[in-house]
Amino acid sequence: MKKPLLAFLSTILVVSQLTACSISSGKASSEVVKIGVTAADGPYWTLIEEKAKAKGIDIELVEFSDYIQPNSALANGEIDMNSFQHLAFLGPANVENGFDIVPIASTTINPTGIYSEKYKDLANIPDGAKISISNDPANLGRGLLLLEAAGLIELKEGAGIYGTLDDIAKNPKNLEIIPVVSQQTARALPDVAASVINNGIAGQAGLNFKDALLYDDPNSEQARPYINVFAVREEEKDNETYKTIAKLYQESDVKEAVIADTNGGSIVVDIPVEDLQATLDQLEESIKKGE
Repeated sequence: MKKPLLAFLSTILVVSQLTACSISSGKASSEVVKIGVTAADGPYWTLIEEKAKAKGIDIELVEFSDYIQPNSALANGEIDMNSFQHLAFLGPANVENGFDIVPIASTTINPTGIYSEKYKDLANIPDGAKISISNDPANLGRGLLLLEAAGLIELKEGAGIYGTLDDIAKNPKNLEIIPVVSQQTARALPDVAASVINNGIAGQAGLNFKDALLYDDPNSEQARPYINVFAVREEEKDNETYKTIAKLYQESDVKEAVIADTNGGSIVVDIPVEDLQATLDQLEESIKKGE
């Protein structure tokens, strides 16, 4: 009787080991994807993480404190994707640093607005007042165009979307325009007459873009360079896992969470990747030519 009992126990042991290996193997099969972001506390990310997990994908959000690091980290292979920037920001990053980063999907377009805690009308901004504005090339240029549209400054002809302070041709009120890190534009409001703030940052600061003294039109053709994207290294552009994550952004409950997180200021858009790449190519070509 002992031999059959031993054989039976051995069989149970082998089956247990195989089952344990199978479970362990199942866990190991979950793919971990690191995504670089500049704000990881949005409720929509929780939704995306849950949806991805159901598909066997574990998302690890890597939060950065500025706009420079996420592209460097992506180019260096420290993360797999990033989601924080528009095409007008990605273009200079690629050209100036030799990166080969491409969009694989669109996320949102966020209006940029001129906000003030002190004035309710642009006409009331006094001579010599301080105006804060993003300091990165793309958002600086965008902010200057908005200040020009507001009639506060006039830019040199051909300044384009990458204009700098040197491109200001006229400044009738002698405004002191102060470039700051983009994330600081909302925090600067108490210390300036007005601040030019991207709505993604404005929404996180509790501001509503409809309260801006002026904001740019997100539906205009001129807004196309400011479409935010999921970006990856060029050699990973066909990675199906990354595409799966990007598609989750377009699901209705995620869209609703994005709207709630940004006080209705972020508009979720679904632009074909070919169009995104074409816009990026045009921007990069323009930068290389010095236009």
